[in-house]
Amino acid sequence: MSRSTHPIGRMMRFFHSDEQANRGMMDSPDYARGLAFGEKWAGTPAATEEGSPVPEESNPLWKYFCEHTEGPGIWKWTHYFDIYHRHLARFRGQQATLVEVGIYSGGSLGMWKSYFGSGVHIHGVDIEEACKCYEDEQITVHIGDQEDRAFWADFRTKVEGAQILIDDGGHTPDQQMVTLEEMLPSMPPGSVYVCEDIHGVSNRFTAFASGLVTLLNAQNTVRGPIPVATATPIQQSLCSIHFYPYVVVIEKNAVAPSRLEAPKNGTEWQPFLG
Repeated sequence: MSRSTHPIGRMMRFFHSDEQANRGMMDSPDYARGLAFGEKWAGTPAATEEGSPVPEESNPLWKYFCEHTEGPGIWKWTHYFDIYHRHLARFRGQQATLVEVGIYSGGSLGMWKSYFGSGVHIHGVDIEEACKCYEDEQITVHIGDQEDRAFWADFRTKVEGAQILIDDGGHTPDQQMVTLEEMLPSMPPGSVYVCEDIHGVSNRFTAFASGLVTLLNAQNTVRGPIPVATATPIQQSLCSIHFYPYVVVIEKNAVAPSRLEAPKNGTEWQPFLG
């Protein structure tokens, strides 16, 4: 989490987003219907435990966090650790480039080094010049404003092929949207983009990410023996978009599909559809 104000005041601002500004960003009848359904939710819950979700004990990120009782601070929601491990474990022990937006007290930089190993190079981004103190042989710190498109244009000339980007920066929707627009298209196949601390009902970044989800469902099917749809540019590039509490994860395809198909197998079919 980055610092544009006092840490406690900044955190409270994340929790209490400007609902009046955010309301109306997703005002379709179907959005309202889904919101009403969720607010009246009566589904069967999982077995509950007192307190916050506890990550799996085998999660090395959680182990590192629990044992990190001194030194540079790490500030994370506990449920983030399993999200990280689920989507980023495949990069462990590999040569990889990681971009972390928002350095704050620098503790997560050491966590990523421990988790990914000596093959990772971390590019930290922060607006505070003092964060240059965290540089070492595996960490390069870039000072700039994540809402500044000129900063990202210059950044891309210096850093190519980032397989992982974690946005833990200023946390405003405009900062998050600009960062994604400037960086996601340039990330290579198979990469993972994580935006965290997305707070508030009708959050504008959620609306933005929902637009990408809608485009994943684009369909220009040509009927024939089996339905075949030519993959759109978004479907060729993006594999999946995951929504979690306060987090969106976007994964890019390792190999771009040229089409989407729906083949049939089996010999017995009901005649309902002709």
